[in-house]
Amino acid sequence: MLRAPKGTKDILPNESYKWQYIEQKIRSVCELFGYSEIRTPVFEHTELFLRGVGNTTDIVQKEMYTFSDKANRSITLKPEGTAGVVRAFLENNIYADPQPTKLFYLNCPVFRYENTQAGRLREHHQFGVEVFGASSPSIDVEVIMLALKLFDKLGISGIALNINSIGCQECRPEYNAMLVEYFNEKRDELCKTCRERLDKNPLRILDCKEEKCMKLCENAPKLIEHLCKDCRNSFEEVKTRLSRFGVGYETNPNIVRGLDYYTKTVFEIISTGIGSQGTVCGGGRYDKLVAELDGPEMPGIGFGLGMERLLMVMENQGIEIPKRGGIQVFIATVSHDVKIFAQEICIKLRDTGIIAEIDHADRSLKSQLKYANKLNAKFVVIIGEDEIKAGQLKLKNMRTGEETTAIQSKIFEILENDI
Repeated sequence: MLRAPKGTKDILPNESYKWQYIEQKIRSVCELFGYSEIRTPVFEHTELFLRGVGNTTDIVQKEMYTFSDKANRSITLKPEGTAGVVRAFLENNIYADPQPTKLFYLNCPVFRYENTQAGRLREHHQFGVEVFGASSPSIDVEVIMLALKLFDKLGISGIALNINSIGCQECRPEYNAMLVEYFNEKRDELCKTCRERLDKNPLRILDCKEEKCMKLCENAPKLIEHLCKDCRNSFEEVKTRLSRFGVGYETNPNIVRGLDYYTKTVFEIISTGIGSQGTVCGGGRYDKLVAELDGPEMPGIGFGLGMERLLMVMENQGIEIPKRGGIQVFIATVSHDVKIFAQEICIKLRDTGIIAEIDHADRSLKSQLKYANKLNAKFVVIIGEDEIKAGQLKLKNMRTGEETTAIQSKIFEILENDI
C-alpha cells in the first residue's frame, strides 16, 4: 500500500524543477512555431483507441488499461495522445475553423501495461504536437524541425533523424500482398501474434520486437521501393526541404511506427547512450485518421516525445538544469512573542515580489539560522522585542556574514536593491 505501483514514479521536489525547466523550453518553442496548447481527459471511451490506434497493434492487444465504469461503459486510460486530440478536434467542431490547426500537449499522462525499460514507465508523460488541415510536405518538415529546435534549445547533442514513407491507401494494398507472399513461406517461423497479423494486418509484423521476427523482416520487401507516384513525390519533397534547410537525416525503410493510423511520412529521432531503446521522439502523418473517426476528410501530422526519456538523455549528456533561486529572505525570531510581527513582515516582502519564509516549527534562533542556511536563503531578517521597540530590524547577509541594523523601511530598501 505504501509503495508506488510497478511502473510508476513520484516526481519529488528535488526533481520537479527539472520538469519545470523543460516545460518552459517547450512552451517557448511551441509559441515560436505558432502552436496552441490543448488538454484532453486522462481516459476516453475504449472504442476511440480500437478504431484510432488499431486492433492489431501491440498497444491495443497487450498494453491498454481498460475497465468498465459503474454504468458498464468500457473506459481506457490514454495509451497515446493523438486519438484524444482528434476526438476533441471533432467534438468541438474545430475542423470548421480556418485550417491548419496547430496544437500541442504537455505532460500528457500515458498508460501502457508493458515491461518497464529505460525512461519508459507504465505511467509516463508525453509532449506532443498535432497539426490538422495541412497536406503540404512543408508541414512535415516544420513538425520535424520543431522537435529538433527543442533538442537544440535544451543543449542535447548526439541525435539522429531517421525518416521513411509508409505509403497510403493507394499503394499499400499491393505492398501488403507482397508481405503476405513473403511471410507465408515463413509462417511457421513467426511468433504467434505475427501469424495472426499476417491474416489481418501484415504491415504490423514489421513492428514486432520478437528477435526471430525481426530477423525475418530484414529481407522483407521495402515499402519505400513500392510507393505510388503521389507518396513518392511527397517524400522526395520532404527530403529536398530538409536538405535545403541544413537538416541531416537518414532514410530508414524499417520505420513503420507502432500505430495503424500512420500514412506517408514517418520519422524517429534517435539518441545514443540510453540503451537499445534509443528513440526519444517519433511521429508522422495520419491523413485518414480524422475521417476514420467519423470526421471530414482532413490530413494530420504529429509526434510524441517521452518526458522521462528526454530527462534521461539530458542526464546522460551531463546537461545541468539550473535550479530555481530558492528562498531570498528568511525571517528569524528571537522569541515567540514576535512571531505575528515576523509573519506580517513576511507578507509585506512577498507583496513586493521577494521570496520570503518564516519559521513554522517553533525552532530556537540558532536552529532557525541553520534552517535558513539549509534553504540557501540569501538574507536573514532577525526580529526580537528590542528591535520592535526601537523600530528597527537586523539584517544578516548569509553569503558574507555581514550584519546591518536599520529602520524597517530602510531594510526593505536594502533588500530590494541587493536581491
